[in-house]
Amino acid sequence: MDAAVETFPFQAETKQLLELMIRSLYTNKEIFLRELISNASDALDRLRFEALTRPELLADDNKLEIRLEADPDARTLTIEDSGIGMSRDEVIANIGTIAKSGTRELLDRIKQEGKTAEALELIGRFGVGFYSAFMVADKVTLVTRRAGETTATRWESTGDGHYTLTETAKPRRGTVITLQLKPAHPDAGIEDFTEGWVLRQAIRRYSDFVAYPIKHKEMREETEEDELGMPKPDGPKTTVIEEKTLNSMKPLWTRPQSEVTEDKYNEFYKHITHDWNAPPLKTISFKAEGRSEFQALVFIPSEAPHDLYYHAATFGLQLYAQRVMIMERCEELLPRYLRFIRGVVDSSDLPLNISRQRLQQERHVTRIRQWLTKKVLETLQNMHAQEPETYLKFWKQFGRALKEGVSSDYENKETIVSLFLFASSQDPEKLTTLKDYVGRMPLEQTEIFYLTGVSRQAVENSPHLEAFNAKGYEVLYLLEPVDELVVQYLTDFQGKKLKSVGKGTVKLGTLEEKEQAEKELKEKSEKFADLLKLLQQKLDKHIKDVRLSSRLTASPVCLVGADHDYSPQMERLLNHGNGHKQRRIMELNPTHPILIKLHEHFQNDKEDPLIGDYAELLFGYGLLAEGSELPEPVVFNQRLNELMVRNL
Repeated sequence: MDAAVETFPFQAETKQLLELMIRSLYTNKEIFLRELISNASDALDRLRFEALTRPELLADDNKLEIRLEADPDARTLTIEDSGIGMSRDEVIANIGTIAKSGTRELLDRIKQEGKTAEALELIGRFGVGFYSAFMVADKVTLVTRRAGETTATRWESTGDGHYTLTETAKPRRGTVITLQLKPAHPDAGIEDFTEGWVLRQAIRRYSDFVAYPIKHKEMREETEEDELGMPKPDGPKTTVIEEKTLNSMKPLWTRPQSEVTEDKYNEFYKHITHDWNAPPLKTISFKAEGRSEFQALVFIPSEAPHDLYYHAATFGLQLYAQRVMIMERCEELLPRYLRFIRGVVDSSDLPLNISRQRLQQERHVTRIRQWLTKKVLETLQNMHAQEPETYLKFWKQFGRALKEGVSSDYENKETIVSLFLFASSQDPEKLTTLKDYVGRMPLEQTEIFYLTGVSRQAVENSPHLEAFNAKGYEVLYLLEPVDELVVQYLTDFQGKKLKSVGKGTVKLGTLEEKEQAEKELKEKSEKFADLLKLLQQKLDKHIKDVRLSSRLTASPVCLVGADHDYSPQMERLLNHGNGHKQRRIMELNPTHPILIKLHEHFQNDKEDPLIGDYAELLFGYGLLAEGSELPEPVVFNQRLNELMVRNL
């Protein structure tokens, strides 16, 4: 007598949830295989755990494995495991719970909250990872027998509104899932999963490090050979069944570094990064224990990828849970300024959501992130101290990214800053740290001087440096756009304030020298007061103040900002040449012949309209000297032309 078939309807909302999961949460159809193999691995884990107290569950069958078998003619793919299996009630609870009441509420919450962490946690209570099989299958049949029981249960559905349950026979414990595959459409992301190479590729990508062997049974035809070992043209053909283990089951991150050769690490690095150019600069392997347990194997590459500084570029480490990859690029595991780090994190206690691509509880990720960040920074510190040449290679490739951390990682800010390298006026061939800079400061120097610019050549030739060079004070050259961000968040180091030589006023030397310079500048300012006032009036749309300078020794003029103004480089970054220009301060060199003669001319004829032309030319000179663009280059050229004609 045939076993009774029971039919269970899905609610209408369940079909909507299936559609949402398949179309929205899974972007790569081959993920279904990862999900089913992950479930099989979990079943094997549960069997091993229960067998610790109930060894009879293993009986005479100690083989723990996962098997794949494809039939191209019937277009079926079978995934079988020898795990714990399920009873009839467990099938309803673990597979049928997608039809439980409350699905309507779940869908409403997803729509309202946009898949927030809370909503995703609710989704995780449904057994829908299994249902990812419907991405590639028209019908799914599951036959399962729980360890220790004698009967099995058959579950079957086409995903069209109902599923059936039937009592059946199965010779051994475990679960067999048979997929009636849809037609293959590679352009739509549906490969032919009866092809051996497709299965091998998916297993290698997602499940290579599952702890149990994933075996694949594949049929091929062999032709009878002649005496020379060559196939006979018309010889009979024999079907050969060949079985191979598709996964390595050898995760390097679980093994001590002393047991793994450098070549093995390099091969693994190439495998996960597809970076065939050079071996990694550094390998970091460690295990964390405590409230959150995880193992990590990460690498510092030798070269930066071409898209490292593209804002829209994706990054992240591969995230595994019990050796099953659940996320290929998990951005949450490291802060963005460490996005160049590549590798694997394997967590044994990380809760997962429906698609294994989002995490239910952020606190687990936060702990891993804190551990990893500190470990990477510690490795960089050691490299900096013990392998300066290697660190210099790292800095040239990734220093710009590391500098971003000063604005976001306040917990590790001190460590991050200690790793910074800067060009300076002290040695054109070497970079320096802030610590070394401070160690070279004269006793009377109380500030760390720097100047931002587009290139070393532009900064070195800046008139802003003249007084500093004359006094022998070292100035840091900040030559990258990110440096503008750095100085916004790094205002002091070891009690020394960072001071731009292109902003504010300059006071150099001993206390007596500063007082004397200030006195002399005040006297000269009184002498030139009327001229300075007139120049300010002529340049009012560009300049908010005209004053005498204590930073110029050779050049006639320079433009500076107030202490809290943007630098010219930052202004260009923010405005892209189209925004509002901030008014600067024009400083004039009181010892330069141009100012002396201009003052004499002013004394003789205070109403001379040419003074306005000279003012514009001085302003243009200051802009060009710092590498900025002229607001009206044609007008500037006309004035320069007239001046040359008049004086030749």
